[in-house]
Amino acid sequence: MQEQASGGLQAKPCALGIHGTRITGKDVRNENFTAVAAVANIIRSSLGPDGFDKMLVDDVGELLQTNDGATILKRMEVDHPAGQILVDLARLQDNEIGDGTTSVVILVAELLKNAQKLIRQNIHPSNIIAGYKMAMREAVRLIDSKLSRKVTANDKDLLTRIAKTSLSSKVISQMDVELFPELVVDAVRAVERISEFDGSVTYPRNAVGILKRPGKGLSDSYLIHGSALEASRISHDMPLRVSPARIALLDFDLRAVKLRLGISATLTDPTQVEGMQSREMNITRERVRKLITAGANVILTTNGMDDAIQKLLTDAGVIGARRVPREEMVRLARATGGKIQTTLCNLEGEEEFDPSNLGQATSVHDKRMGEDSCLIVEGCTGGAVTLVVHGASSLLIDEAERAINDALYSVSRSIEAGSIVGGGGAVESYLNFALEQFAHRTDAREQPAIDAFAQALLVIPKQLAINSGHDASSLASKLRVAHASTNKDTAWMGLDLVKGDVHDVMTAGIIEPKISKVKSIQLATEAAITILRIDDFVKLNPPPQQEDPRRMRH
Repeated sequence: MQEQASGGLQAKPCALGIHGTRITGKDVRNENFTAVAAVANIIRSSLGPDGFDKMLVDDVGELLQTNDGATILKRMEVDHPAGQILVDLARLQDNEIGDGTTSVVILVAELLKNAQKLIRQNIHPSNIIAGYKMAMREAVRLIDSKLSRKVTANDKDLLTRIAKTSLSSKVISQMDVELFPELVVDAVRAVERISEFDGSVTYPRNAVGILKRPGKGLSDSYLIHGSALEASRISHDMPLRVSPARIALLDFDLRAVKLRLGISATLTDPTQVEGMQSREMNITRERVRKLITAGANVILTTNGMDDAIQKLLTDAGVIGARRVPREEMVRLARATGGKIQTTLCNLEGEEEFDPSNLGQATSVHDKRMGEDSCLIVEGCTGGAVTLVVHGASSLLIDEAERAINDALYSVSRSIEAGSIVGGGGAVESYLNFALEQFAHRTDAREQPAIDAFAQALLVIPKQLAINSGHDASSLASKLRVAHASTNKDTAWMGLDLVKGDVHDVMTAGIIEPKISKVKSIQLATEAAITILRIDDFVKLNPPPQQEDPRRMRH
């Protein structure tokens, strides 16, 4: 069978009789390299403090303006399998580290571009893969031994610089340079958790909430030492504040109990209908009374709540809120020590509520923010904070949320890992020089691939210079000269994108988490190797639709 490959490439005859298209050898590699380069070129210009935004409009007309690499790739519909690998890579980097998504995608594309040159020189892909692995391990070793510096939660100045570096490429850095880095650092330090098992200290990102409120300006944003919920009192007759607060967290309905699907009841007397309806409501009332008897003065549910229950809670002086977002309920449970209840049934089938399941807080009060109200839970026993972000438009607030999320991850990962590195292309340019020296000491089989890996790393400082309107080749040469100097410690020499020169990035406060650089290099290398290993591509055709026999008879 003669198969026609996609892209106009003629496939070889296949003895297996595959009902589809097939591409093999250098053709499939060239197609994969082209797909990866196309995806990387989309976000290439968004790298760095002077990166540009992308405007995306989906099929229903919803507008998105951002320069966050992970968000851009997530919203794009990438069909090519190799391009989809980059989308998954950016998502993985974003989930693990929170920042560096654009850099890792650009680096993968450059590694594959250099690998394509080596393949054209008749260097076998297996040798390229071996060289890339050696270069990656040496790069990680150099970052650990020569390019990193220790940091702790007490180094507030260094942590603020990390947050400022992360936010420098975002839109909010142009609005207020000093406010958000300090808010981010204060938020992360406030959610310190010490493990009861091994004593390890963590700073969980999910313990920091972000509450978006349109109105005012970004400079009016502030930090609440507590948890702010996207919910309000269901009745204005309920108390505005309760203190101390004992919170019941429910994940079931507080409306009249209805018979489940498939269950029916036969009534012989019409007067029994009213009694049945009354019993349905009484079941819910009994559940609420059990909660109040256990000491709850705040009842939150992810589902609905009937008017009759609202009156019962109001008469008891209890604050009630319905349809609380599930993720906020989970965060509040961790912060207050409460347990989310999906049912009140015990093992014997009876309904009861244990007071130990109540969350504890100093106070809960209703506060007006903009056009809506929200519930503020203060004095959480487990520690929780919420960043209230104001802005003139929903687009601006959404972009601010993405930027703050990246900065929160950067600061928390820096403290947990205990190490930082220089930004501004300092790490990549140093590794470029060091790996070239390492290649000369290596066996000839892997030497070209290690050298190609070293050259690929320069794409980061070059792209930073291009996006800032400087001569990339000139600045890259200055960096190489600075790192080649033996007169001083040059590990922290990076780009000064304002003056178009090189400088000490540590002194300038351009700092990034070490784990972000290490993960970027590791993930980029693994993704490049994954694509390099592909030498055959088979795409099966969808099965043909069979016509209805009844229509054929007519």
